[in-house]
Amino acid sequence: MPSFQTAGAQAKHAVKQKIALGQGRHEHKDDGQIHSVGTARGYEQALKGFVEYIQNHKLGDLLSVTVEIAKQYLSDRSAIVTQKTLDIDRQAIQMHLGIRLDVVKSQRETRLSTRSYTSTQIARIASAQSKRNSLATQIAHNAGLRAHELLTIRPAHERQASTHREWNADRFAGRDGDRYTVEGKGGLVREVLLSRALVAKLEATRLDEPRQVTDRGVNYTQHYDIGGGRSWSQSFSSASQRELGFSNGAHGLRHSYSQERMKELQRGGMFYDDAKGTVAQEVGHFDKKTTGAYLR
Repeated sequence: MPSFQTAGAQAKHAVKQKIALGQGRHEHKDDGQIHSVGTARGYEQALKGFVEYIQNHKLGDLLSVTVEIAKQYLSDRSAIVTQKTLDIDRQAIQMHLGIRLDVVKSQRETRLSTRSYTSTQIARIASAQSKRNSLATQIAHNAGLRAHELLTIRPAHERQASTHREWNADRFAGRDGDRYTVEGKGGLVREVLLSRALVAKLEATRLDEPRQVTDRGVNYTQHYDIGGGRSWSQSFSSASQRELGFSNGAHGLRHSYSQERMKELQRGGMFYDDAKGTVAQEVGHFDKKTTGAYLR
């Protein structure tokens, strides 16, 4: 990797050496490889910024970079970026160096405002979308789905949930409906529950033959003619702006789902920490700390 290469070229080359797509992230945890297109994209962007720093300070290139330079970069970055961005920078650099780097705390206060929508707001947004995107919005809210997961939805009897996880028997407690599965981050397949009213609408869109779709560089096999991925997410944000005058993004639906489920489970007699763990599994996290960000 010659030192005269652009920052983008150096970052792309470094990430390419570590890509191992097609291997489940959960089965190959901590192997130093990259198992998802999204992670590869994030690491490439992070390393590009790191190379630009190296070049601006005339410190060489990615091949010659030292741990001391990496630590100084992260220290400098901590004053200007949020903790989430700083963590991605650190993870990308330690992947490249092949060593563990200490966590650096961001000095920038992370905004802690909620991203959730009320049910009334969601209904208004859905009413301002096309039929297929409106249905996708209703399903995403009802089941707490990510944008790309809408493209992967299938009845539970057609695809089994991932077996390397121990699933909580209290998932979906207090709700009635039919179970489907979706494929989330790292290839994790989990069950979700849809209300029977939405099941009827969804099944009316069943494709005669599955179709291949590509979203953000990833290929999916879609079984229903509903919105999903980036195009649906953009539709949601545009409709939110038109109807409400603001947008918290389609991901805000997962915040709404998590908050609603926490209230339901606690009303049903479940202790807070147990409810939080249950919701974490329902949205495909398993990490209660991550789910905590949805409950603000």
